[in-house]
Amino acid sequence: MLPSTNAKLSGWGNYPVGEANTISLRRDIDFSEALECSPLIARGLGRSYADQAMNDHGYVALTENYHLFIAWNQLSGVLECQAGTSLEEVIRIFAPKGWFPMICPGTKYVTIGGAIANDIHGKAHHIDGSFVNSVLSFTILLADGRKVRASREQHADLFWANFGGLGLLGLILTVELQLRRIETTYFRQKSVPVQDLDHMLETLDKYDAEYNYSVAWIDALATGKRQGSGVISFGNAASLRELPDRFKNEPLKLHSPSKLSLPFFLPSFALNQLTVSILNRVIAFVQNSPKTYVHYEKFFFPLDAIHHWNRGYGKRGFIQYQFVIPEENGKQHLSEILSMIASSGCTPFLNVFKRMGNGQGMLSFPFKGYTLAIDFPITPGLMAFTPKLDQKVLEAGGRIYLGKDAVLDEKTFKEMYPQVNEWLLVKRKYDPQNRFSSNISRRLGLQA
Repeated sequence: MLPSTNAKLSGWGNYPVGEANTISLRRDIDFSEALECSPLIARGLGRSYADQAMNDHGYVALTENYHLFIAWNQLSGVLECQAGTSLEEVIRIFAPKGWFPMICPGTKYVTIGGAIANDIHGKAHHIDGSFVNSVLSFTILLADGRKVRASREQHADLFWANFGGLGLLGLILTVELQLRRIETTYFRQKSVPVQDLDHMLETLDKYDAEYNYSVAWIDALATGKRQGSGVISFGNAASLRELPDRFKNEPLKLHSPSKLSLPFFLPSFALNQLTVSILNRVIAFVQNSPKTYVHYEKFFFPLDAIHHWNRGYGKRGFIQYQFVIPEENGKQHLSEILSMIASSGCTPFLNVFKRMGNGQGMLSFPFKGYTLAIDFPITPGLMAFTPKLDQKVLEAGGRIYLGKDAVLDEKTFKEMYPQVNEWLLVKRKYDPQNRFSSNISRRLGLQA
């Protein structure tokens, strides 16, 4: 058996915290030996927010050192790599060659395996869909020791069930990934301040046909006539022809290593209603950027500029609560949810609003509608408030993003995800003994 180390673990939100036996996977043979450890869950760079890659009293397989490139086709842009490869590594090597990941979330520090497990999405979901649309196939080590290749044609049930499947069906080994051809690493953007919720939705409708990328910051503390106010940023990939002369000397410029870091946890009292109100004004000013052309680092990954920015919420940590609701009656439901949040006393921060396109898969989060992601610092009243929010989202026909969830209960989850029984059939087929298990799988009843 592989050597293991007992370690305290948490997600990016530093809540909850637990203990597990960690094993490091670096070579192909390590994966086969890891099957002797049970229950087992894979963990990449730890950017899931809560207990998705935690396994109290079980085993956690660390995959970040399993990150080699295997094959590359310069003509088609198809890359095969090990599942522990990060988006940052893909960008660093292939952006100078004129290729970029098709789907980018809010951080580049996620592994390809983790991107599949959470079926990540980005600012262009209504155009590009989620991460599954960039994956051609993957190989996976199953509970019985078999290594199989899954694609839309081979083991199709296994392929689709892994996207949003939280790593509960096996250990992904290698991934065949389609990259996107680019001329520059810059984006042409437009920032539009919005006055209220009506203005927010009207502005999204107005510019959706013109821009592929859109995301809004919304002031969740605003009430009355200002409810739903914020700033929407739209963008398109910049062509070489349109790029300003000052950028043309290095049109495929890479990101620089960040020199900023938050070296310690800030006091928990640092984020309160007053400080968040002040910070909201600062964010609104920053988001309303007058710059027409921006580098991908600021466009996709602004928070990556500060290492360990999650420590800003204090040692108690935070949850990121992300939901999606249908567009039908969306304005009314959003207004009611925003009213609940503003009056909750739970200090919502970094509130990101987007429109989503059609969904796919069994446990994949997105579907056509509106999504809002809110950071809530852990405060005394939070755990009493989130079940009420869950019920409101459920009444609106919505669901919670499992890749970030920390508090959802099994009953509500299964009402939100109507294809869960279909997914459980795949789980019973490929892992009937629940060799692959995690805190969230036990919390939500994702067991064979």
